[in-house]
Amino acid sequence: MILNPIRALGKYSQLLYHAFGALPEFGTYRVNLWQQMMRIGIDSLPIVMLAAAFSGAVTTVQTAYQLVSPLIPRSIIGSIVVPSMILELGAVVTGFILAGRVGARIAAELGTMRVTEQIDALEAMGLNSIGYLIVPRVLAGIVMFPVLYVAASFVGIGGGMLVGHFGGFVPIGEFLEGAREFFQPFDPVFGLIKSLVFGFTITSISCFKGYNTSGGAEGVGRSTTQAAVASCVFLLLADLVLAATLL
Repeated sequence: MILNPIRALGKYSQLLYHAFGALPEFGTYRVNLWQQMMRIGIDSLPIVMLAAAFSGAVTTVQTAYQLVSPLIPRSIIGSIVVPSMILELGAVVTGFILAGRVGARIAAELGTMRVTEQIDALEAMGLNSIGYLIVPRVLAGIVMFPVLYVAASFVGIGGGMLVGHFGGFVPIGEFLEGAREFFQPFDPVFGLIKSLVFGFTITSISCFKGYNTSGGAEGVGRSTTQAAVASCVFLLLADLVLAATLL
């Protein structure tokens, strides 16, 4: 039992080593890369924007409930909602959605290909299965996750601002005034760094779980569940490490 995590870490590192070694073979997986970017990024955009809008709205309502009083300016709502979306909620909410939607799909796809011997067939035809299947998915996650993060942050801030205005908590002008007052230029940079790490973490773990699937249909289900759970756990761990080292 003690050696299992160490053995898994070794296999994961070996998989990443071969994946980075396949980067020069861009022509082999160029088409697959664009397909994965569409699936990971564009197809996930509606649910990410919906979740971000509600996150910003709820943050505004809860902030107004706790802090609004005659002694506290209403602009404080914008001062709290905007950094919350940029620093934390925009990336973490998007990460959890992609861990469940994209991570599970990747693990299921690769796991099914493994148990049905499609990966063995690719290697028998002379194709680098890691370069053809895993590299495009990981690169697509790294490229598209920041795009989703930016969209989630804008939609979340906009949702919070509109709810604050129409709910009578804070006018749009005062909301923006509070947002500008405490804005730090490094905040969006930190959010983009976090989104890059999250995109790599989710896709690489999901690819690892799916690529090493065994045990037929039951194994595919097990790998899918493990990919989603492990992605969420390591996403939170990465979030803590990045906050502790960069902020």
